[in-house]
Amino acid sequence: MNPNAAQEAEQFWNERFDVDEFIFGKDPNLFLVESTKKYATGGSRVLCVADGEGRNSVWLAQQGMQVDAFDVSAVAIKKAKKFASDNQVDIAFHHSDCDSYPWQPNQYDAIAAIFIQFADPELRARLFDNMINGLKPGGLLIVQGYTPKQLEYKTGGPGQLSHLYTEELMTELLAGMNILEIRSYETELKEGARHLGMSALIGVVAKK
Repeated sequence: MNPNAAQEAEQFWNERFDVDEFIFGKDPNLFLVESTKKYATGGSRVLCVADGEGRNSVWLAQQGMQVDAFDVSAVAIKKAKKFASDNQVDIAFHHSDCDSYPWQPNQYDAIAAIFIQFADPELRARLFDNMINGLKPGGLLIVQGYTPKQLEYKTGGPGQLSHLYTEELMTELLAGMNILEIRSYETELKEGARHLGMSALIGVVAKK
């Protein structure tokens, strides 16, 4: 991500997060909860990508995970740090965009990528490469996103078709990974004001 794009992204998200309420709620994403309980083990080192106000990283830390998290928004990071403190968990928060995060190979037991569909196709390709490379052998990548049908519901997510996920796209991005679970489904989300109502979703769990 070039410096201007990163700066614009930070300004955009700072403005969105600069309100008293948690715009995506304080409860963790349900697909992340289900997948973690099904596939992950306690004590794992986990990264939350573009974690926003901390709803997912805080829950993971409460499960006994060692959690790193990053977000492009300094406003969101400030809210997330207070949320973690209020819940008496320690999380290593980083103020970073997706390209600038200090990715290291074979670093994490699991990576959570929950509604990261701000990423255009070029950024998405780089990000998935970094996430896969950052997993330890046997590590898990947990992804939740919107499918193209979400354009009909308009209850959250990006308005650009190119940013949405299909099972075919996920299979291409995760080539070489063992896909443990991939499913497209519709359900009613209640994740704050920004993810509210009937939604067209995809959930993926892949193992390195």
